[in-house]
Amino acid sequence: MLEEVERWLAERSWSAADRPLDQLLDRKRASGSTVSVVLPALDEEETVGAIVEVIRRDLIEGLPLPLVDELVVLDSGSSDRTAEVAAAAGARVVHRDAVLPRIPSLPGKGEVLWRSLLVTTGDIVCFVDADLRDFSSTFVSGIVGPLLTEPEVQFVKAMYDRPYAPGTTGPGTTGPGTTGPGTAGPGSAAPPGQGGRVTELVARPLLNLHWPQLAGFVQPLGGEYAVRRSLLERLPFPVGYGVELGLLVDALHMVGLDALAQVDVGVRLHRHQDERALGRMAAAIYRTAQLRLSRGHLVRPELTQFERGPDGFVPRTYPVDTEERPPMAEVKEYALRSVA
Repeated sequence: MLEEVERWLAERSWSAADRPLDQLLDRKRASGSTVSVVLPALDEEETVGAIVEVIRRDLIEGLPLPLVDELVVLDSGSSDRTAEVAAAAGARVVHRDAVLPRIPSLPGKGEVLWRSLLVTTGDIVCFVDADLRDFSSTFVSGIVGPLLTEPEVQFVKAMYDRPYAPGTTGPGTTGPGTTGPGTAGPGSAAPPGQGGRVTELVARPLLNLHWPQLAGFVQPLGGEYAVRRSLLERLPFPVGYGVELGLLVDALHMVGLDALAQVDVGVRLHRHQDERALGRMAAAIYRTAQLRLSRGHLVRPELTQFERGPDGFVPRTYPVDTEERPPMAEVKEYALRSVA
């Protein structure tokens, strides 16, 4: 298995610099492919506008052929000005609850990613988290690139360094309790590669033990990845924190390792979850893995954590995400749209 992973790393791991933008535009023109970029967003007014502006400036406007044909922000029910800021920057903003209204929406990042397939049309769908800072358009062009130049590749994840800077907490894209921007404060230096704690403590051990073919992915839980619609519409979507692991594992089983790839896009700066949110994330990821290992009964889909109160430690119990959405190809509204 180690030999297979090493072979895959040599053949399916690239740098964003390997495919210059003019090369991608030539291949896009020749193939006739279209590209949709989706930003799932929850209370991201501080960062979403800059991301939209960079994508529009670098990948849509002023090019002989736009690399990105659709730029959509899926609002998960923000209480701040996320929708207004994104629209002012030039994105099409769609509220989660306006998509497929016959099915009541559930909280969670995976839910909005799943619903985004109904409001986008691109042959390639590229997901980008809305809390990134110092955003570079190579996050998009880098992971879209192999899908334009390598016909056999169907699913591409971004890989990057994730500096970690503990500090302030605040709202985030996929859940409560996230920490401030991924840069160190005055007089300190953020150690390289120290973000992604749930990746190292939960996801990577699970993948190495149960799906060792996926051991070569540097950032298996990263929120930046591009997928051919023809594959994405056939995959089930965990509605919450487990969506990235679930999609990756299911894609492996559906199309095989050589259809998966990763691209180095540099450094990812973003808000980090606090410890309690990380615990809930870890539980959801473990549950997603468990379902894929056994499709068996969940003994207790809840997680109890503790907070110190005036009289000692107080238990707080949270539900673990247990819902999954079916492959979009099985939803009648999606099928009817394809026929139309």
